[in-house]
Amino acid sequence: MNPTPDAPFPPSDGQRGLRLQCGYGTDRGLRREMNEDSFIAADPVFAVADGMGGHEAGEVASGICVRTLAELPQMKTGSRDATAGILQEYLFKADADIREATGSRAGTTLSGVVVVEQLDVPYWLVLNIGDSRTYRYSHGQLAQVSVDHSEVQELVDAGQITEAEAAVYPRRHVVTRALGAGDDSEADYWLLPVEDGDRILVCSDGLNGELSDEQIAGILASETDPQTAVDELIQAALRSGGRDNITAIVVDARTAAGDARA
Repeated sequence: MNPTPDAPFPPSDGQRGLRLQCGYGTDRGLRREMNEDSFIAADPVFAVADGMGGHEAGEVASGICVRTLAELPQMKTGSRDATAGILQEYLFKADADIREATGSRAGTTLSGVVVVEQLDVPYWLVLNIGDSRTYRYSHGQLAQVSVDHSEVQELVDAGQITEAEAAVYPRRHVVTRALGAGDDSEADYWLLPVEDGDRILVCSDGLNGELSDEQIAGILASETDPQTAVDELIQAALRSGGRDNITAIVVDARTAAGDARA
C-alpha cells in the first residue's frame, strides 16, 4: 500500500511557515521476481519499508507496516504533532500484526521522516529500524542521518572492518533489528530542525547498495525537481545492476524565512 497524494502539499492552517514538495518511486529491479518494498508519502509521513522473507511474505510485512503508519491520527488530520512515543506505539502494533499474519516468517525494515512542529518551529522526526536509510542533503552536503541496524555496521563501529570493506562484505545485507522478526522492534529516533532548502532522501538498500554517496549527492545536486531526482536515482541504480528492489522518496522543504529572503 502506497498512499501517495499529489505534490506539493498545500499547508494547512497553522503550518504556513513550511512548504513541502515531494517525489517518489519504486522499481522491482532487474533480478527480483517481485517488489517487496512499500512506501508512504503523505504529509506529514514519508517512509520506506523493505520487506524480507520472500514468497510474498516480505511484501505482506512491508505492506502491513505502511498501512499501520497510515492509521496515525496525524494522517487523517494533517496535523504535525506526532511524537516518537506515538510512532513507537504504532510500530509495536505493526510488529505484532506482521508476526500474526506471517507466522513470524517475515519482517521489514523501516526508515523515514515525520514532519512535526513544536512552538511553530518545524522539525524532521527521523525514525529507523533496519538498513533502509534516511539522508539529508543541505547546503550542498549529503549526510546519512539514520544508522543501519546491520551486522556489517556493527563491525564498522567496532573498527573490525573499514567502510570500503563493508561495501563488499558477504553478510552486508544481514539486519540486526526489524519489525516482525527478531527480538528487537524498537526504532531509533532523531529530531532535526528543518532548514530552508533541506532535501530529505528516504530509500531502501536497493538504492544505496548500487550507488555511492557521491553518486547520490551528485544527482540530488543536479536535479532540482524532486520527482525528477527520484526518477534519475532509480534509473542510476538500475544501470548499476539493479540487484534488489529500489524505492526512493525525496522531500524538499521551504520555510517562511527562506521565502522572505527570496
